Amino acid sequence: MLPFEVKILGCASATPTLRHNPSAQVVELRNKIYMIDCGEGAQLQMRRMRIRMHRLAHIFISHLHGDHFYGLPGLLSTLGMVGRTGEVHIHAPKGIEDALRLVNWELPYEIRLNIIDPTQHSLVMEDRSVRVLSIPMRHRIPTCGFLFEEKQGERHIIREMIDFYHIPISRIAAIKKGADYLTPEGETVPNSRLTLPADPPRRYACCSDTLFNPDIAPLIEGVDCLYHEATYMESEAALAQQMFHSTARQAAEIARLAHAKQLIIGHYSARYNDDELLRREAAEIFSNTVCADEGLTVNI
Repeated sequence: MLPFEVKILGCASATPTLRHNPSAQVVELRNKIYMIDCGEGAQLQMRRMRIRMHRLAHIFISHLHGDHFYGLPGLLSTLGMVGRTGEVHIHAPKGIEDALRLVNWELPYEIRLNIIDPTQHSLVMEDRSVRVLSIPMRHRIPTCGFLFEEKQGERHIIREMIDFYHIPISRIAAIKKGADYLTPEGETVPNSRLTLPADPPRRYACCSDTLFNPDIAPLIEGVDCLYHEATYMESEAALAQQMFHSTARQAAEIARLAHAKQLIIGHYSARYNDDELLRREAAEIFSNTVCADEGLTVNI
């Protein structure tokens, strides 16, 4: 099974601290990397984590509050300075064009913008490895989360059976895709004798700034891993409501309703010096909860 990893670059809320950077993370799937949000310091954290920038082709911006995209102009400029030539696709709400005017447009690569509607649950991007869909959030400005759905992989060859039937290499690709094998003698060998089922596709949902919103649970039903903002503790629930954010307990409730397998909480308010307090609060509702932290890698 090829890697499907979430790497946390930043998990602070609007005010960065000495402990946490603004929001940014990288998803690595089938040797490709995708970025979700790009707060200040994202590219420095990529270097610390030895993430190879040249493999980054798609950047997803949840909304246009500065702590989620102020690192983008710098990252794009750096990509130019290190000699990138391939296209970079930026998927973001309308208004991102203004931010990109800060970038030196004499770049050796092309930036392609995909303006998304954060109010809709719809397909944002698709390639051979993954489908990415938007998840409408409830925040002070139009905001969306992102659902990464791995595409179904190929079936696994049973090497002993391939050797037994002397199947030529030229037929292996078709068999992995589900084809039967016709022997030179005219016997049809069913695919089920030659292969094992493909690994089940994995899913990751990243829910950024939002009020508690149970309506999203059906959209992310059964995800292998859910990142959900947990800006405040439940003692500050009134403030969370006022600021259009969630508490750790509310994040856990979304994970429970969605039947997620794992929950990562982040986007912590600067008022807290101990993230473990938020994790414990969430774990009362959803036991398999971990705290986001710069440098954390979660295997999906």
